[in-house]
Amino acid sequence: MRARPLSRIWESIADRGREILLARRGERHRRDLDQLCADLLAEPGEAAAMALARELVGRYEAMSGDERRSFFALLGEGFSPDVDQVNRAAESYRAAPGSETLLGLSQAVEPPRQELIRRLNMAPHGTAAIVAMRGDLLRLLPAHPELEPVDVDFEHILRSWFNRGFLELHRIDWKTPALVLEKLFEYEAVHEIRGWEDMRRRLEADRRCFAFFHPALPDEPLIFVEIALLESLAGAIQPLLDTDSPTGDPERARTAVFYSISNCQKGLRGISFGSFLIKQVVTELAEELPRLKTFATLSPVPALRTWLAVELAGEGHGWSSEEVELLRALDTTGWRRNPVAAEPFEEVLVRACARYLLAAKTGREPLDPVARFHLGNGASIERINWLANPSPKGLEQSAGIMVNYAYRLRQIERNHEAYVSRGRVVASAAVRVLLRRK
Repeated sequence: MRARPLSRIWESIADRGREILLARRGERHRRDLDQLCADLLAEPGEAAAMALARELVGRYEAMSGDERRSFFALLGEGFSPDVDQVNRAAESYRAAPGSETLLGLSQAVEPPRQELIRRLNMAPHGTAAIVAMRGDLLRLLPAHPELEPVDVDFEHILRSWFNRGFLELHRIDWKTPALVLEKLFEYEAVHEIRGWEDMRRRLEADRRCFAFFHPALPDEPLIFVEIALLESLAGAIQPLLDTDSPTGDPERARTAVFYSISNCQKGLRGISFGSFLIKQVVTELAEELPRLKTFATLSPVPALRTWLAVELAGEGHGWSSEEVELLRALDTTGWRRNPVAAEPFEEVLVRACARYLLAAKTGREPLDPVARFHLGNGASIERINWLANPSPKGLEQSAGIMVNYAYRLRQIERNHEAYVSRGRVVASAAVRVLLRRK
């Protein structure tokens, strides 16, 4: 979101480094890939190292899919810790435990590829290249699980580079450069932005959009959140996405509804920014608009229908025969377009959603990934909304149901501690009573 004059400096230094490399006696213009990696690790000069890093990044970007898989395999096989060295260091520590032998053991077990990744970052725009590399690696992992140790090292490095201390929160509005606004079109993962008119409506006075950025990726949002400023809690998504809806007065708003949160960089999967983003945005909004009293989400329940199908296929599911018949008719009736026909579905499905959110667990955490995210951040389950998202995607995933998770400033930390220490799911009385209703 700002000019990057330093990039020209890095390019100039890398150019000078290339001249140094070419001037060396016997320096080869074209190295094998494994030799290029080894040379980068061994290079003591900063300018020459930048030139080598730039060359390696350029070689990678020109590779085919199979060549990239071979590159990651090379990192896994040729740049792992030396087993004999690790054993010697471990024996030394066992024989004489102390800070010196512990340091030797720590150095021995660190894979050389971690330092190689760090040195790749010396290339101009190296951070972006490394994030893109990990995105490629993640796509390869399902078919090539042997590359998992390489991914562990990429994630370890990126987690340290993208910790909260380096992130910058920026508000996105209509004055934001078009380059960044275009990224929102690309990265919006919850509710598709349908053209510039839709974008403008989402950035009007009664809306807010905030994103985290990293200094090394100034034009690339890492994660962004969209918020509607309303007089009361929203129970349906369509009014919030209506481009013809009148713009409200933010000074009259009492409720901030977070209706979309999108992660942007596939290469940063597993590195969480959402909890920091929500808490900081709540603080920012509370300072800007002191009259806001309620901070809540309008969230999808993406796996509700999948869970229901598994439930109904199992033994002892606890549903009555009438309820089973109704639930199995979800895809075979026209109830979605008929309010009268939809009435019997509402009670059963809303109760089913409450059971899914409160009782369906993986370990001691909720099965639902959205619930795990918000409850882990200190939110509570406030309300279950029937037919809140009647879009094809919403009906397919959750029969149109959406959920409000509430963030109450005085309870966030207490809820978080109860969740992480005891697995307690905090929910309103109106949601909890649904478990007991028959």
